[in-house]
Amino acid sequence: MAFSLQGYLELAAELTSPLDLSTPSSQLRLSQQMNFAQGAGANQADMIWHDKRTIAASATDSLDLAGGLAGPFAGANLTFARIKFLFVRAAAANTNNVNVTRPASNGVPWALAAGDGFPVKPGGAFFWYDPTAAGVAVTGGTGDLIDMVNSAAGTPVTYDVVIVGAAS
Repeated sequence: MAFSLQGYLELAAELTSPLDLSTPSSQLRLSQQMNFAQGAGANQADMIWHDKRTIAASATDSLDLAGGLAGPFAGANLTFARIKFLFVRAAAANTNNVNVTRPASNGVPWALAAGDGFPVKPGGAFFWYDPTAAGVAVTGGTGDLIDMVNSAAGTPVTYDVVIVGAAS
């Protein structure tokens, strides 16, 4: 089975300040290309998992990266050894945020401290990328969870998620 991923993030911005005789401007051009080839080294990966999911009001969706996610072929469960890419996009129709968190117990250490996280507001997105060979280690039973938390009561939230990593 072969794996490849190509991604590109580009920011182009311009700020102008019209004056009487001229219009000074400040322009920003910033881009990041992301390419993963088959393997487990730097700029390499061999596993991907993606899904559209819904979380009930005030609930948590725990993603178990060490055997708890069904793979795309023949229903085999995936066991990540390292992750290198995490993308979460909250549906624009959501009322509440989708909080992407490192649970205090058994969390994958993608955030600096246990319990840390990032709110993804309706229509927003969260993106994390590590091209190194090490990535972030996933340790079954002690460091294998990423939690998606519905930030409030009243309504469910829907989100898209993509996780890329390596099996070794």
